[in-house]
Amino acid sequence: MSETRSEQVLRVDAYPTHEVGGYRVRAGKPFPFGANVVPGGVSFSVFSDQATSMTLVIFKRGEPEPMAELEFPEEFRTGSVFAMTVFGLDHENIEYGYRADGPFDPATGHRFDARQVLSDPYARLIAGRDVWGVEPDRSRGYQYRSRVCLQDFDWGDDTPLGIPAEDLVVYETHVRGFTRHPNSQVSAPGTFAGLREKIPYLKELGVNCIELLPVFEFDESDNPRSNPETGEHLFDYWGYNTVSFFAPKAGYAATGRYGMQGDEFRTLIKDLHAAGIEVILDVVFNHTAEGNEQGPTISFKGLDNATYYMLTPEGYYFNFSGTGNTVNCNHPVVRNYVLDCLRHWVADYHIDGFRFDLAAILGRALDGTPLPNPPLLELLAYDPVLRHTKLIAEAWDAGGLYEVGNFPAYGRWAEWNGKYRDTVRSFLKGDPGVTGELATRIAGSPDLYSTRGTAASVNFLTAHDGFTLADLVSYNDKHNEANGENNNDGANDNNSWNCGAEGPTDDPGINALRTRQMKNALAILFTSQGIPMLLAGDEVARTQQGNNNTYCQDNELSWFDWDQVDENAELLRFTREMIAFRKRHRELRSTAHPTGRVRDNLGLPDISWHGERAWQPDWSSESRLLAVARCGTGDDDVVYVAMNAHWESHDLELPALPGGRSWHLFADTGAEAPHDIRSPGAEQELDNAGKYLIGPRSVVILVGRTNDHDDFDTP
Repeated sequence: MSETRSEQVLRVDAYPTHEVGGYRVRAGKPFPFGANVVPGGVSFSVFSDQATSMTLVIFKRGEPEPMAELEFPEEFRTGSVFAMTVFGLDHENIEYGYRADGPFDPATGHRFDARQVLSDPYARLIAGRDVWGVEPDRSRGYQYRSRVCLQDFDWGDDTPLGIPAEDLVVYETHVRGFTRHPNSQVSAPGTFAGLREKIPYLKELGVNCIELLPVFEFDESDNPRSNPETGEHLFDYWGYNTVSFFAPKAGYAATGRYGMQGDEFRTLIKDLHAAGIEVILDVVFNHTAEGNEQGPTISFKGLDNATYYMLTPEGYYFNFSGTGNTVNCNHPVVRNYVLDCLRHWVADYHIDGFRFDLAAILGRALDGTPLPNPPLLELLAYDPVLRHTKLIAEAWDAGGLYEVGNFPAYGRWAEWNGKYRDTVRSFLKGDPGVTGELATRIAGSPDLYSTRGTAASVNFLTAHDGFTLADLVSYNDKHNEANGENNNDGANDNNSWNCGAEGPTDDPGINALRTRQMKNALAILFTSQGIPMLLAGDEVARTQQGNNNTYCQDNELSWFDWDQVDENAELLRFTREMIAFRKRHRELRSTAHPTGRVRDNLGLPDISWHGERAWQPDWSSESRLLAVARCGTGDDDVVYVAMNAHWESHDLELPALPGGRSWHLFADTGAEAPHDIRSPGAEQELDNAGKYLIGPRSVVILVGRTNDHDDFDTP
């Protein structure tokens, strides 16, 4: 009986009812949107609320002129959805788009223009930018060509890793920049395949999550600027101007010219999972590549401008993104679009989480005012498909909305903690009046996340946007002249300190201090409660020569220089050991904020603060020294971290330890390598158990344990 029913359904779907333009067609199904292969044909479905007519435009692959233009019969429209199944198409060798006709009246928000061929917002693949950096033929009317995609990838037994958020060590990187440098020694530099060859490096470093800058299709050639010194065209290197939200960037695939970018990306994810590494995508739903009134018409503008964008009463674009337009995220249709998109990446690409660029915009109403209960954020938090994915907000926007600590979380959302970044940077410089706030930040920022736990805080000191760690200790000011914007772009307030000279120097004292400052930053980052995020290359002192906004620099200014792995092996080793140390000590990864309550097992509080004298922290405005001791439940080690941002040494009185424990030295950034750090479990017992001399601008990490303690707690 079941086979008979199946055959009946198949016959109905495969039976054409109309002929349009010489092609056999029938009414398609409104859902799912996009182009989907069905028995005998392809079902095309697209939304437009105000279009008066819709035409499907079909090209042979790569051809400039259409092979067919099929207007949707009126009876193929259901509500505001145009759906049509076209039979007999060679779906692997066609490209398609739409012409939407309707009113052109910008004052009322409508910008229909049937002369334009528009990309499908739900296109799973895009052709037209198949190889990175190839100058496009701009005489073509249709630049970003939608393609049909099969769902035939063999995932084998791949499943989400489900690493607890508090155990993550996030590594933010750029697909192209990670292996594009000529010394990367991979077979396909700058691609998903190239990144796949570097999985052993990531695993050895110890990170268990990579966060990729945007991989949705964008146009690297859409930046009009040139390098003022060389005249060289500058690319859109970072890729935050999304062209198509469902399609992986073809130019990031060695196989993009063959239309295999989807499977190449899936293969990378599958192998990362096999190595124990999750994948988070940096996604940009706050704006699109269509810009404002002067920008191109690619997709949304021509299909239903008034639905997809926030518009002023006069029909102009609100610009809370700082890039010209703002996506109308809390419109019910757009909410579902965002949801469908994220579901697609989780279900079809096994993505483990998302970091939302300028996520505060996602909480704005249709007129731009902040919502107390943003329906999109709630929808994403409770969606069944996304239920176990990580959701991370950049909790501010370019319109001045700053939601760090107040982002509507629904028990799910974490945040980039900008206050952590600013406080630790300020402390490292030696600014006065910071010690008290430093304590709050390294304890997981309980002032911001008291009801959400420490894993709500993604702690970071550097990210793609801003100075690298090496530049943070080498430059007082930004040096963005190469961007062609007269050094007016990029942040002006960086909380950086050059240690005595601006930029590169041969002064060995300054260079030694810079190395120590980088170690100090890493030591604080990996002993703080919350999720640590490391910018790719900071572990080997990657420099951008003082440029804090390399969005357009597709060159060695941005690329990972693999020679630095050997040249800065000292810092790389320090970073690896710090990550390993964090993994060993559960008390550093506790989901609960410490309370100061005494642990019954050791008779010590879960957290205690110290200064030069044990149990006597100095909270005065001139204090630049703070020590913290953490004690977990069970028979754990005690971890003591002393942070001295002062330019003078200090004698530390160490707190006494119970139960036959003694202090062992794990790291001292003031010591010369290789004595600056040890492997977890191989710490050296101190000769003078009660005292330790901490050097100027140094961090010391001690472990209070018994000599026979060898328990590991590795996530």
